[in-house]
Order: sequence, then C-alpha cells, then structure tokens
Amino acid sequence: MGSVSTAGEAVARIAYLSSDLVLSVQPSLQADSLFSKHLRKLSADNVRGVVSQGFPEIRSLRQNEDPLLSAFQPLQSGHRVALTASSSVLLPSIPYLYKLANYPLVIHVCLDPAPFPDYSVVSSIRQCGFSFLHSETLQEAQDIALTAHSLAAKSGKGVIHFFDATNSQQDKPIASEDPELVKKILDLELVQHAHVPSNAPHTLYANSGRVATIVEEDLGASEGHATGLSASQLSLPLNTSANGHFSASSSGSDSGSDGVPASSSATTVEPLTVRPVDASDIFQITSKIWDELSQLSGRQYHAIEYVGPDNAQSAVFVFGSTGVLVDVLRNPSSKADFANVGVITARLYRPWIGGQISHTIPKSIERIAVLEQVRKTTRWGPAFLDLLSSLSQPTSSGRAPQLVGYRLGYIEPSTASQTLRDIFQNLEADSPIQNLQVGREKVPEEISITISAPGQPEAENAYMKILNQLFSARLYVANQLGSENAGISSTIASTPEYGFGSLIARIEGRQRFIREVAEAAKSTMFTTDTPKTWLSRWALNATDAVKANSLAADVISQLGVDGSPLARKLLQSKQYFSKESQWLIGSDAWAYDLGNSGVHHVLASGADVNMLIIDSQPYSERVAADATRRKKDIGLYAMNFGNAYVASVAVYGSYTQVLQAMAEADQFDGPSVVLAYLPYNKESDSPLTILQETKKAVDLGYWPLYRWNPKNAERGEPNFALDSERIKRELEGFLRRDNQLTQLMKRHPRFSASLSESYGTEVRALQKRAAKDSYDKLLEGLFGAPLTILFASDNGNAENLAKRLANRGKARGLKTMVLAMDDYPIEDLATEENVAFITSTAGQGEFPQNGRALWEVIKNSGDLDLSSIHYSVFSLGDSHYWPRKEDKIYYNKPGKDLDARVSFLGGKKLTDIGLGDDQDPDAFQTGYQEWEPRLWRALGVDKVEGLPEEPPPLTNEDMKLQSNYLRGTIAEGLRDESTGAISATDQQLTKFHGTYMQDDRDVRDERKAQGLEPAYSFMIRCRLPGGVATPKQWLQMDAISSAHGNETMKLTTRQTFQFHGVVKGKLRPAMQAINQALMTTIAACGDVNRNVMCSSLPELSYYHKEVHAISKRISDHLIPSTTAYHEIWLKDDKDTKIQVAGNAVVDHEPLYGPTYLPRKFKITIAIPPHNDTDVYAHDIGLIAIKGANGHLEGFNVLAGGGMGMTHNNKKTYPRTGSMFGFVPADHIHIVCEKIMLVQRDHGDRKNRKHARLKYTIDDMGSDVFKSKVEDLLPSNLRFTPSRPFKFDSNIDTFGWQKDERGLNHFTFFIENGRVEDTAEFSMRTGLRKLAELGKGEFRLTGNQHVILSNIEDADLPAVKALMAEYKLDNTAFSGLRLSSSACVAFPTCGLAMAESERYLPILIDKLEDCLAENGLSKESIVMRMTGCPNGCARPWLAEVAFVGKAYGAYNMYLGGGYHGQRLNKLYRASIMEDEILTIMKELLKRYSLERRAAAVEGGESERFGDWCIRSGVIKETTEGKTFHEDVAEDDEDEE
Repeated sequence: MGSVSTAGEAVARIAYLSSDLVLSVQPSLQADSLFSKHLRKLSADNVRGVVSQGFPEIRSLRQNEDPLLSAFQPLQSGHRVALTASSSVLLPSIPYLYKLANYPLVIHVCLDPAPFPDYSVVSSIRQCGFSFLHSETLQEAQDIALTAHSLAAKSGKGVIHFFDATNSQQDKPIASEDPELVKKILDLELVQHAHVPSNAPHTLYANSGRVATIVEEDLGASEGHATGLSASQLSLPLNTSANGHFSASSSGSDSGSDGVPASSSATTVEPLTVRPVDASDIFQITSKIWDELSQLSGRQYHAIEYVGPDNAQSAVFVFGSTGVLVDVLRNPSSKADFANVGVITARLYRPWIGGQISHTIPKSIERIAVLEQVRKTTRWGPAFLDLLSSLSQPTSSGRAPQLVGYRLGYIEPSTASQTLRDIFQNLEADSPIQNLQVGREKVPEEISITISAPGQPEAENAYMKILNQLFSARLYVANQLGSENAGISSTIASTPEYGFGSLIARIEGRQRFIREVAEAAKSTMFTTDTPKTWLSRWALNATDAVKANSLAADVISQLGVDGSPLARKLLQSKQYFSKESQWLIGSDAWAYDLGNSGVHHVLASGADVNMLIIDSQPYSERVAADATRRKKDIGLYAMNFGNAYVASVAVYGSYTQVLQAMAEADQFDGPSVVLAYLPYNKESDSPLTILQETKKAVDLGYWPLYRWNPKNAERGEPNFALDSERIKRELEGFLRRDNQLTQLMKRHPRFSASLSESYGTEVRALQKRAAKDSYDKLLEGLFGAPLTILFASDNGNAENLAKRLANRGKARGLKTMVLAMDDYPIEDLATEENVAFITSTAGQGEFPQNGRALWEVIKNSGDLDLSSIHYSVFSLGDSHYWPRKEDKIYYNKPGKDLDARVSFLGGKKLTDIGLGDDQDPDAFQTGYQEWEPRLWRALGVDKVEGLPEEPPPLTNEDMKLQSNYLRGTIAEGLRDESTGAISATDQQLTKFHGTYMQDDRDVRDERKAQGLEPAYSFMIRCRLPGGVATPKQWLQMDAISSAHGNETMKLTTRQTFQFHGVVKGKLRPAMQAINQALMTTIAACGDVNRNVMCSSLPELSYYHKEVHAISKRISDHLIPSTTAYHEIWLKDDKDTKIQVAGNAVVDHEPLYGPTYLPRKFKITIAIPPHNDTDVYAHDIGLIAIKGANGHLEGFNVLAGGGMGMTHNNKKTYPRTGSMFGFVPADHIHIVCEKIMLVQRDHGDRKNRKHARLKYTIDDMGSDVFKSKVEDLLPSNLRFTPSRPFKFDSNIDTFGWQKDERGLNHFTFFIENGRVEDTAEFSMRTGLRKLAELGKGEFRLTGNQHVILSNIEDADLPAVKALMAEYKLDNTAFSGLRLSSSACVAFPTCGLAMAESERYLPILIDKLEDCLAENGLSKESIVMRMTGCPNGCARPWLAEVAFVGKAYGAYNMYLGGGYHGQRLNKLYRASIMEDEILTIMKELLKRYSLERRAAAVEGGESERFGDWCIRSGVIKETTEGKTFHEDVAEDDEDEE
C-alpha cells in the first residue's frame, strides 16, 4: 500500500474512488489546483473506482466558468458527483448551492489564500442547506473526505468538506486509504441502489421541488430511509418490511414504493412517515459513520470535539487553522502555562448541533475564548453567535460559561506561545475586552501567498496587441489586469459589472467635462482669448473621435501656455480631451449565467461601450463539453437586442476581419460586442495548435465569422456580413427571422408540399419509384454471390485497386459494391457474406484517414460477431520505408492488424492476406497479382470464360492527349456548383494552367464526421520570369490574396507569387485579376517549362537587368501556345476575351506537341558569386558569365539537375546538373529549347518516377545526350568549353546594399516566404504600405525572400520610417534561421507526409540556445525542410535537411555543399523531434570545437557541410547515382 503526503492528495483519492464523476476546478487550464494533478494521475494509471462500475470520469473546469452548473445533469441522472476546488468558487456559486443542497453532491474545498485562509467564505454560506465538515490534519482530511461521501449518500443532501492545506504541511505521510474500509463506510449496496435517475423534472433554474427525505416505519423509529422526493410526494403511505431495513436513494420517484424495497413479509403492512431530512438526522447518520470508522480503524471523531483536562476552567473554541496553537499546547515546555486549558473544535460545522457542546465540554469550564479566523464584517462573529445560542442556558454548576470573542490573525510559530498567554490574560480579566485582534492582520511579505487570481493567458495577447496597434494611446481597458483598484479584489475588478460601472463613470465624467469646456469657452478668466477659440472648436467636435483627438494636443498646449487658474483646472482633467476607445475585456466565462448578467447590463444600457469577449473552447472539445452548462451565444443574444454592433472574429482565421471588426466596433455609437475566438486546451498551446483548432471551427460553421451593424439599414446597406463560408443553425435561424436569408436567395426555391405538390404528382412519383425498385431487383437476380470491397487509401493506390477489383468481379458475375472503409456502416458488417479489405499504410504503420474510424470500431469492439462473413485482406506497403530493425513492424501493419482482428472476431478467410511491397520489381502489383487469382478461386469464379478485355488504366499521357490541348472538361467542372472539387483528369490538366486542387487537411476528419466533402480549394502560382514585380503589381497581388485567397501570399522557391485557399467559385476572378496585373499563370505548373528563375543581384543592377532580360526571353520562347487558357479563364460574362499581355492565337503546340513533356521542366539562371537560385538543382542551370567589358557575354550550361525522389526507392534520386559547356547569350534560348526537345522525344513517358531529364541523361549518357542536342542546333552553334566561375554562397544577403548606380536595395527576411499579418507582426500591411509609395521594384528571391530595389537616396527616409513602423527592418536573426527555408506542406499540400513551413521555425527556436552556447548564433548553416521527398525547397543540396516521412517523423540528411554544389546524404531515418534535437545539439557542439578556421584573416571558416564530411559524420555524395550508397544508416534486413 502506498503513502499519501498531502491533504490535497488524500482528498483527491477519496473523491475519485467514491464518485462516478469528479469535477476538477482549476484556476486555469494550465495551472493545477491542489487536487487536479492527483486526479489526473489516478485516471492515467487506470485506477478503478469503488462506487463507479468502471473508471470515474474526471472533468476539468476553469473556476470562472460557473463550475457548479456541470453538477446538475449528472446528479439528476443518478450519478455520484464530487467537486474539488478552492474556496474562491463558493461565494459566486451561492445561487446554485441552494438548489443543489437536496442532491448528494460532495464539494471538497481547500481554503484560500494560503498560508492564512479566510474562513468567512464558509461562514457566509452556512445557511445554504449543505452539511459542512471540517478537517485539520492529513489523516483527518482522508477520513472526513470519506465521511462526506458516505453522509451525502445516506442523507441525500449535499456536503461541503473544507480544510486548510497549510495546516497539515508538516504532518508525516500516512498510508493510502484501505479499499475495504472505503467500501464498508460507503455502504456500497446502499450507494448503488441510489444510482437511479430521478423522475422529477430536470431543471436548472426553476425549483424542481426535490427534497431530501427520511422514511420512518413509525413515529418512534430510530432508523430511517433517506430519499430524494419532490414536495408533492411527502407523507405518502408507503409499504416496507416489518424489520425496518432501509437503503438510501437520492432520486425522486413517481410512486412512493419505487424508492423503498418490497416488503419481505406478506402479512405486515405498516404506515410510514416521510419527512424532510433534518439536523438531527444528519447528526445521527454522521455519528453512525464515525462509530463504524472507529470500529474499523480505531480513529474517533465527534461533531463537537474537546481536547484537554477534565477539570479545565478555560477553553478556546477555534474556528480557523488550529495547527500552530495545538503545537504550543502539546509542547511539554508549555504545560505549566496551559495545564488547565482545553481546545474545542466543530468537526460538524453545519448543521450546528448546539446541544452537543454542553455534553462534550467539562462542567468545570467557566470561560471560553472564541477565536475566529474571519474578516470582520459584523460586531460579533458567526462562531461566537453559534456558541452564545448554545451555551446561553445555565449549566448544572449554576451559570453559563463566559464567552469572549477574538479575531484570529496570522500567528507565526515563534510568537504563538505569547499570543496564547495574551488570549488567556484577557479572558481571565474581570472585564475582558471583546473582539480583540490576535496575531497579524496581514501575512508578512516574505511569506508567499497563493490565491487564485484572474490571469490573462499568453495566447490571448494576440487580441490585446491588435487593440494596442489600432488605438494606441486612445485605448482604455476598464478591467485591465494589473491595474490598481482601491479596495477591490482582482476577481471582482475583472467582472463585467465592475468594468461597466467604471466605464459609465468615465463616460459621465467626460460629459461633465465637455459641459465645463463649453462654459469655459465663454469665460473671460483666461489670460488671452486664444484658449477660448481652441476650446470652442474642441467642444463642437468632442464626440467625433478623429477630430477631437486631432485637436486635443493643441488645446492642451494652449492651456499650458495660458497658465490661468481656469486653464490649470481644465488641465487637471486633460485625459478627457481625447475621445478614448473604451473596452471591456472578458472571456467565455461571461457566456455562463453569472457572467452573462453583466453582459445584459451593458446591452440594456445602450451606452457606447465596446466588449471584447475571448472564447477559448476548442472545436474538438465541443462534444465533450457539458451541454447542460448552458453556455450562451452572446452574439445571438446581442443581435436579438437590436441595438448593438456584433462581430464574430478569429485572429487565426482572418486577421483582416479582426481589424475591420474592431475598427467598426469603435466607430459604432452604442454597445459593441466583438466575440473573438482563440481555442486552446492549455494556455501554453503553440500557435500551430491554435491555428488548426481555429480552422476546424471556422470551416465547419462552429465559429462563423460575421459582422452585424443594425445601423447599416439606415444607409441602405445590409445589416449582416458573413465573412466565412458556413454559419451555425441558430444564427441562420435568427437571420431568417430578420429577413436576411430568404428562399429568394436560393437558385431553385423550395416550397412546402402544400404549395407545390398535388395528388397526381405524388402518385406519379410513387409509380416511378416502384418501377425503379423492380428493375433493380431484376438486375440483382442476374448476378451471383455478393462481394463487398472496402478500401482505405491516402494517395489513391488502394482505391484504384479496389475499384478495379470491383469491375473485374462484376465481369465474373459477382454483385460487387466498393466503398471507403469509413463510408461503410459498421453495423452492417456482420451481415455481409464476402468482404475484401484493401488498405495502404500511412505514417508509422497507421491506417489511412478514410479507414481509421472503421478500424477503431473493429479494434475496440468486444461484442462484434463476424463469424458469418468470409473475408480476405490485401495490404500495400514498403518493406524499406522504415529501415531500422525495430521499425520493421510498421511494414503493412494496418493490413496485418486488420486480418488478425477480423479473424479473432470469427471471420473466415477466403484466402491468406496479400502483401504489396513497393520494393518488388513491379511494386505492389507483384503481390497483388498473386492475391487476386486466389480470391477468385476461393469465390469459385476463377474459370469464367469470355471476360471482356480490360482497358489499360488512364495515364497522364492519355489525359494530355485526350485533353484537346489542355481543355479537358475544366470549363464544365468550374460551372458545377454541386461540389468544390473538379474531376481527377481535370486536376492533372489544371496544373498546366497554374493551379492545383487541394483540400485543408487540418479539417479533413472533422468535415468527414459532419458528412461533408473535404474543404477543397485551389493553389494558384504565377509565372513571373526572374521574380521582378512593380509596386503596382505587388498591390494587385496583395488585393487578390484578400479578395480571393486566404489573406496570405506565399513567395515560393520558384521565385514567384503563390496563393492558397482559392475556392472554385473564385478561380476565374482570381486568374483574371492576375492577368490584369500583366502576369499570367499558364505553365507555372505541369509538364512544361515552368517559371524561369534569375539571381536577384542587388549590388549590380545593370548586370542584373541584362541577365533578367534573358530569363524573360527564355520564358516567353518556351511558353505553351494553346488558346485553352484564354478560353477558360479570361472570357468575361459576355463571352468576350479580356485584353491581356501576350497574344496566343494558334491552337497547336509547335514546341510541345499534343502530349507536352514527360514531366515538369525547370530552368534557372545564377550570377556568380551568388548561387541563390540553386543552379545545380534544375533541369537546365545557366551560370551567367561576365565579359571583359562588364556586360553579359554568355552562359555555362548545366543540364540534368533535379530534386524529386521517392523514399526508399533507390531507383529514384536527386541529381546535380552536368556541365555541357559555354553558349553565347544571344543563342541561349535556342539551346534551352533544343535540350527540352531532346527530353520531349527521349524522356520516359511510361514511368513518371523515371521521367525527369536527370534520368534521361543518366540512361543515355551525358555525352550522347549532349550530341543529340547539338544535332538539333544550327551548325554554327555548339557547346564550347565552360568558362571559369566561382560561387561563395546560395543564400540571400540581408539588409541595405548600394549598387553601382548609387541606388539602394533592402533584402527583407520573410520566414519561409509566407507574407501575412499576425498580431505580433503586420508584415503584409507593412509591405503593402511600402508598395503604395510607388518607389523602386520588388525582386523575389529563390530563397523565399523579397528585395525592395532601386530606392533613391531622397526616398530613403520615408521608406525607412515605414519599415521601422512595421518592424520590417529587423534582420537580427540567427544565421541558421536566415539560411533556412521550407515548403508549404500541411495543411494544403496533398503530398505532405509531415509538417514543414509551420514546424521549421519552431524547430529553429529550440536549437537557437544551443547555437548561442557554442558561439554559432551568426554562423550561416543552410537548413531546409520539406514535408515529402518531392523536394520543393531543394533539401538535397542543404548542409542539413529534414524530409518528412510520417507526421512528426523525418529523414535527416547531412553533408550538402554550402554553395549548393554538392548533394547531401541520409544520416538518420525516421527520427522524431527529441532525436533531432539530441543529434543536432551534439553535432553543433562538435562543429564549434573541431571546424577549421579561415585560412586568411577575413576569409571563410570551414562550413558545416564540409566539416560533416571531413570529420567522418557522413560520406560525400559524388553524384546522384551514388546518393543511396554509404549512408550512415543502412537498411537492416530482418534476420
């Protein structure tokens, strides 16, 4: 048996064992209460309850959220409920306590504040109807907690157990509770009998009439039956056994006999008396509990306890913490002083059993000192009055003891003995002084005081920062945490009532001030007339915030100059010259009853007050939340009032909407309510977690984004503006009532049957239905045995196999049905005859997303009988995906687990499981071709003849060929409003048009659970050769992101703009807006030459201009010629083409042909010494060579670079480009064309994983490929030997630089290329403001940053001022962060296996302390991260790279070249964050100690990638084909 060391632990354990539900009240979700950590541990250890049939439920609640609301429904349903909290919850809960007093609720409270708690909290609620028990020591805490639960069960009434935790801090640990003792004290048979739901009405506010009652056999019976009956059920004649046996019930019943056991005697019927439980019943029940406890444990307790000599003449009655006083009295050295003194305490504080006191204390006692640890609010303390009423009658000795009251303050152990002497000296005086204060009134500052005060979670700072940014000096928050409020506790000061009152006072104060100013403007008491003029102007505009605030500074200045007495008087209230933006800040606690009353006051007043209410309940917890807590929809409530501006916002949903809503709220003349969503499970949750929760809530309509302005109607504008796609049902209902949403808004209005139907139409509909059913039955009879095929698939392989298997089954005469596992009703599985399961493997041996729900049911169901089904499983996996020996279990784990579980549940195998392995010659098809014939054989359809020839699967080449030059059915798909998606074929074709269909993976599961399709949207990528945009184009791109996207822009590693979150209905407007900006999106993606990149080179602008012109020439030369782009995207509603840049008029492809290229094709230009575009990573890499005259002469040509590969498929690998030689600048576009044409004609069109130019060159040989290119070139154009060049980095140079013309350039650090506004950093707004200046140009870089270029010296002050205002001038980041980049990955990329853009900054945060410790903070180390091995961020050239393998798991690569010239190599596979940090910290430490210093002063020291190779950490990769050789972590085959 374990031990217990604190009172909180002892009480928590008893509460857990004795309850079905424990409500654990905490100061905040992050801060534990005295009990919560122990409750969590019991739950985590799967400790079974004594009362509960299984594991008790632990429900965590914040103390400001009306926690007692959560007790009503469980209690009314017959559950045993305990609540653990600090005493601060009691006073606000008084309205509930009176209603809950007649339910067996047990409340355990630790008194606040420690170490000197206030017992007046308990005395203030002593009349609420609860029983009160008090414990002092550690052992008492355990025993009295158990007593409380037993008393509640047996009396049917609520019990509050209170104690001071600091009183027992010095107690020695005690043994854990004895389970057998707990069972006996609780009387389990009685408790379980009481677990019957009440038939009384379940009410929360109205009195249900429930009364805890006692049932007696006759008037003289000493035993009773405690029940909970409604008032109408009292005094009913009930039947019971003659022997008087009883058991408790806390439930109401419709008839009296329901609550009482049936008679055991057929001959005896006694009339019974049913009466409410009274004080004497509580006393008797408690006494019996303690008698039994004494018999079982030897520990004795009494309602009133006396400790001391039998002949004592004086005693102290303590209502407070007795620890220090008892220690003095027990001290042997004090015996002489206090030998004739006793101590009286009330163990059962309520009901007060006054008669027990005279029986308990010795008759010899003449004087009693009453020590009360309470705040003085009345002359006599509550305990003093209790004792006075109980001892007012003379005793047998002739007179009642004399009572002397004391207020007990904080007593330090060193002064306790003297304090007691002072108490008795006054007590024994002839005329003792009443109500003396003993001890300190306040605790010394050096002793810490812990009290649960309100606090603002760190996450909520986001909204406070926005308020400060918007209103700065104008902002006034009435209930600002930390502000001084004389005599008011922080808890009261944070309430809406207090804040509203203070704002009303402030508003009235300003109105008085305006009148004073108006009077002063007419006065002659100023030294000059100047102040009068200014005061008049101000008074006329005092209610206009803009004008009043613009005049305020001047008015104050003029009054200061005047110096007259009247001027000085006005300056005493100068804060009123500014019209403040006045706010109340609250939490969702205001959405519950006690807080909501304050919201009502604000709305009913009509005052110009703004409320910001932050709701933190995550969407994922909304089902688990207690529905009976009656959380109010404050927004709906306010809109129904009709006089308030209402907005619902989410900073992680739409930052722009938050700004707009707060500005509109401030401008609205009247109450404003801004409901702000910030979901978190704990206050320490990361922004990524909050972002994901926000997206789920907004996307599914749980938290709609809207703005409601009732005064818009006066201006002829709609009152309601919906800023998100979906709204809640309740809100929709309100809007219908307000005539904002009507049937007229629907494209096809629906009317009720009484308006649109007739007898004839209904009969015809029934006839058609009957005919269809008959036809279906006829067809069904023509088929053979049924076969249900269930698949789980993430990337489509398993789904395609399942559909193909279904088609082949039909051809063999089977009745086949194919469904995703999660779309199949699990309850029908047992009724199936034949089932084939096909599943792929996700993550670490997990089911794909659309199979997890079915698997969870099959895995966890103990009563699912599958003995009637025949089944087989085929599983797709990769035996080398998890190379470590300990990870081999993940290979095809879903299929193996499913096969074993279905077999365990009785399923009969049609054939053994089939395992598809990507490492086989034909990948998973090798295993599948063995499994499928076995399945047909088992079903008896293997020898069917005359099977139709199966068409080959549709390939990308077929799609391109059949697309009519990229048209497909895209136009038809865009017009289809039934779905947010387009067809699979069109998804491939739209890539050529510059857009990918995606869905938001953060909300995929939630939408599926709601029966919704995925949240489909599109990514649009621009074609921007060389990455140069004008300020006007930047503004247009910014506007597109707001109007059509997700309010962010992505600067990509392709040196262009990318938009995410564009829904299908906005695709055409977005495309048209891009073209109106003189950009295009055609060929930004797809199997064509994509955006041509070019080094940004800010320090040499003339040279950059020459090279940039070449990039544009190549791009224009290789752009597709089809007119499909213009037809689909650029026609307006009248079917006329919109004028755009460029002129495509022919409908064929002279360069590409009808099937375009085998795979994507990428070209880049690097200008030495900067390799900032990763020239080695592209299909064609051009290295600019400067001539002797300083102008561009030509290019060294690299061919065959490429990044994409597949994990553990050694036939795929990254490759650096091969040097072909030098070509003059004026012919380079022709050379690029011919290289592309050789790839077009010789690239692999059968295997897309082998279709890139890098494989074509390796298959043909570099020399052969080069010769074929030269065969196509003009005879006078050949590759000549490459010219010398040198690269020194492939990162950007941040900060200001000046070029050769004297113009200025600033490189901004845009982390991972994401341009957005956040509460901490308004980056997007700042860049927009810079673009509005219209100066210079914007150059996007290949590392996802942007350069503000060509700024003249005269414009620098304005530019720098804006940069400083928006913190855009900050480049003081670690070298690692500045050199990092990441792809988008989650949530939009469908290929992502792990986080990338959202996670890399977090990882770098965790490494920066290590960098600082080792002196590497400014050391540039190229780190890149991607969510999959496609390599969008070009990770294979980084010095250190992390490539996603499963969610949270990455492959780690080391040894890349700092200049981007060398591939890295696999160092560790499938490692998680803790392993990443451990490895990186060790490597960084070694690197700092072992690296070679620069050869010359000011030179370059050894780079991290070079050190990794030299030190033997990793082997060098010499070419792409050796990428998989000599890796640090080789695959380990199973033995």
